[in-house]
Amino acid sequence: MKKETIEERVVALLQEKGFHISFAESCTGGLCSARLVSVANASAVFDAGMVTYANEAKVKYLGVKPETIEQYGVVSEPVAGQMAEGVAKAQNARVGVGISGIAGPTGGSKEKPVGMVCFGFFVDGELMTVTKHFGNPGRNVVREAATEFVFETLEHLLNTMN
Repeated sequence: MKKETIEERVVALLQEKGFHISFAESCTGGLCSARLVSVANASAVFDAGMVTYANEAKVKYLGVKPETIEQYGVVSEPVAGQMAEGVAKAQNARVGVGISGIAGPTGGSKEKPVGMVCFGFFVDGELMTVTKHFGNPGRNVVREAATEFVFETLEHLLNTMN
């Protein structure tokens, strides 16, 4: 018997709860959306995935406030949180995920090194943000690690809801 993937478990949990999900991706460039749609029946729970790489796109399509970007920088928990909430509200989804980070190999600083990724999870009206440091193992390794973290976190959040 084939072992169930984390994406399959997340889709099943979303279906069980009657939730729809949307992604707002920056550094992951659509990987979360791609992994979700690899699951049969993803269309029952997936509304939209937006790759908003430019700051202007985050503002225009997700409602991220320019002053939030100015104050905290685009790679920050406040921006990832606004991305998550913005994509959920734009799509009338109960779950929104926002991801903004520095995949590398360049672009990092002492305060925000390569491999730093900020996440926002807007689930049924509640917002949670978190920052993870994946180091500098290479651009695509960071993107894959960030995507895996998203699915692990979604599974945990959905499993611990009433």
